[in-house]
Amino acid sequence: MIDFYFAATPNGLKVALFLAETGLAHRVVPVSLRGGEQHAAAFRAISPNGKIPAIVDHAPADGGAPLPVFESGAILWYLAEKHGVLLPAAPRARLEVHEWLIWQVAGLGPMAGQAGHFSAHAPEPVPYALERYRRETARLYGVLDARLAGREFLVGDYSIADLAAYPWVVPHAALGHRLADTPHLARWLAAIAARPATQRVYAGVEDVYARPRSLSDADRRALFGTPAAAARA
Repeated sequence: MIDFYFAATPNGLKVALFLAETGLAHRVVPVSLRGGEQHAAAFRAISPNGKIPAIVDHAPADGGAPLPVFESGAILWYLAEKHGVLLPAAPRARLEVHEWLIWQVAGLGPMAGQAGHFSAHAPEPVPYALERYRRETARLYGVLDARLAGREFLVGDYSIADLAAYPWVVPHAALGHRLADTPHLARWLAAIAARPATQRVYAGVEDVYARPRSLSDADRRALFGTPAAAARA
């Protein structure tokens, strides 16, 4: 059994997609981000960075104590390796999946996340920041589009590389991107959206960047304002 600490952000949805695709037994533990539950000491013992998603595997392969894993990319890699799913067996293809997973974690996620933040959450317009992050996100969508030319998925069959990138492409319209400019990406996005597991996960999920949010000062402190002292504690 896996405890899955979840909120419906793109990073949380990555792991939700994995669990839906594989059917692994798990228990969802909702984490209220606006309520600041991600900063609680009990949660930080599982996720030192104070971010979702996180898991606790109560049946780790080594037979030892329950194993906490934080960071979405690490969770996907750990579960895929442990269970031998959504990951190719051939060493070179496996490496390619690893490359695209790291590419998403290090590039697409942070850039699209900042574009979304300045689109929907900034207390006042910051044109330079919005243009900077939207432009870089568009470039990264172009990288995906080029990779997907002539192939169905990023590496062979559907893998953790695809389900890691997908939630960061879903909000493309709110991030100022026209899918018509990236037809291979558009085809890939539609194919993943049509998967039964994707439809189950996304049922009722709102695009987090679709429109500006009205956030209170308390919301902003919980979501964006964790002081360094609290992180160290």
